Amino acid sequence: MKEKLRHIFSPVLARFESGEPATSYRPSHRKVLLALGVLFSLLCAVSTYLAFSSDQLASLLPAVIFGLVSLVSIVVATLGNDTAVARIWGLK
Repeated sequence: MKEKLRHIFSPVLARFESGEPATSYRPSHRKVLLALGVLFSLLCAVSTYLAFSSDQLASLLPAVIFGLVSLVSIVVATLGNDTAVARIWGLK
């Protein structure tokens, strides 16, 4: 199952997994990235609700951005290797 998901999200993962291996990776980085993804998904849900309740389609833009950030961070935290997690934080 994990390999199928890695294949589906390979365009996202390839961007962060390429290059030299990470030397400053710690397991807490993965946990914080997952928590960040959950928080952004909550922001996405709240802003989507507020966008539909205000009847303004332009207010869906923050919901889309929050959703994309949460998707990328959850995918990298759950499916990415140590290099991808370190690279998303900007560590070398």
